[in-house]
Amino acid sequence: MHDFFVSAVAFIVLVGVMVVVHEFGHFLVAKLCGVRVEAFSVGFGPRLFGIKYGDTDYKVCLLPLGGFVKMTGENPGEAVYPNVPVKGLPGTNYPDVGHAADAPAYDPGSFMNHPRWQRMLIGVAGPVFNFLLAFVLMVVYFTFINEVPDIRTTKIEWVTPGSAADQAGLKPGDVVTALANTANPDYQKFHDLVGDNASKTVPVTVDRSGAAVQTSLSLPGSVDAQHDDLSKAGIFVQYTQSPIQIDQVSPDSPAQHAGLQSGDKIVAVDGHQFHTVLPLVDYMQTGKGKPMAVTIERKGVTLPPIVIHPYVQDGGWRLGFLPAGPEDVPVRTEPMSFSSAVSEARDFCAESSLLIVNVLKKVLTHQVSVKQLSGPVGIAVAAGQAVKERYWLAKFDLAAGISLNLGILNLLPFPILDGGLILLLMIESIMRRDISMIVKERIYQAAFVVLVAFFAFVMFNDFSKLQVFSHLKP
Repeated sequence: MHDFFVSAVAFIVLVGVMVVVHEFGHFLVAKLCGVRVEAFSVGFGPRLFGIKYGDTDYKVCLLPLGGFVKMTGENPGEAVYPNVPVKGLPGTNYPDVGHAADAPAYDPGSFMNHPRWQRMLIGVAGPVFNFLLAFVLMVVYFTFINEVPDIRTTKIEWVTPGSAADQAGLKPGDVVTALANTANPDYQKFHDLVGDNASKTVPVTVDRSGAAVQTSLSLPGSVDAQHDDLSKAGIFVQYTQSPIQIDQVSPDSPAQHAGLQSGDKIVAVDGHQFHTVLPLVDYMQTGKGKPMAVTIERKGVTLPPIVIHPYVQDGGWRLGFLPAGPEDVPVRTEPMSFSSAVSEARDFCAESSLLIVNVLKKVLTHQVSVKQLSGPVGIAVAAGQAVKERYWLAKFDLAAGISLNLGILNLLPFPILDGGLILLLMIESIMRRDISMIVKERIYQAAFVVLVAFFAFVMFNDFSKLQVFSHLKP
């Protein structure tokens, strides 16, 4: 019950902030364009309190699930026409109604009575503000926090067979005592040295079971030491002493079929000890799906090895579980200069956006199952886990990622979404006339049905992933 409450509150706060920022983008640009905003609401449902200033009711409502902006004439069929003859005015939604006595008065504050380019700006402003929020969050994180592993000894956990590290003779368990003429580099210094010497051959000395072993390591230029990724060199550094702990087991996965449970700890895989997921994943890719003998510790008791057959998912071999967060990884703060923080935040947003786009592309091309998508329940679970993390990175990373997701998804060219509005306006601009209001209404009605059905599917998919429902799977 406690976990449910934490996840629920975290979800409401997280999504609430993201949606309010999104709607504030629409609000601000609408105001700048002269569109009348009737209401700017934080939350939905009955009005609790607020203030009326000018034409706008700034209010807080009962249900704290985001918010909304109400603009005059924003919905199909709400256009207000002028009481004067108008012919060929570009980018407007009113026809020539002449001087008919019953023609409604022209309202310059109506959304539909503004040029199409202004309506496009209003539509794109929400996603843009989500992108800006993600960027600002990460700038704040890198400028004032920037947690890095506080690990004084560099111990190699895994070496990819055939890699540069393997060719240099490095082995799992080696402790690096010198790299590029720098003695006893800690975890962070080791990564910095690898990044500085990319595409070079550097001397390496390791302590192997008490004996000093000297060798040379030819570092490829593709290593990404800046983001702690030395896998291109075949090196995986150990940064925690605890074994991998399972948080959730995916339904109908090899892990579930083998009987793995939430809370289990993976003590060994084919005799190898892995403390984090990435070297385990690399080991599975090297084995190309061969069966593995996995030793599990459950509630303090070590069980006999279990044979598990990995399966292919998202282009690689997987067991089908989510690991618990590495809460015992020691970190220290190393705030960056503002310019460096801006650069890091920019790179984070660019890489995360590309990741989201690639996932959507794989879903649309059937390379990834839609069952991998997460909705409100999945976000709530992730938010609850982030709140329980001791360190700030998980919180900022999730918040920025959700904000980017919201911005990108709203730009998809689907009716009801901002991208759909922009697409229809672009089509009208090319046609040099408005799409029939009846056609628009039918498009929005069909889109609404599809969106509700998709939302229901994602919700069902979310609930099916929960541990409490996993026993219902065959």
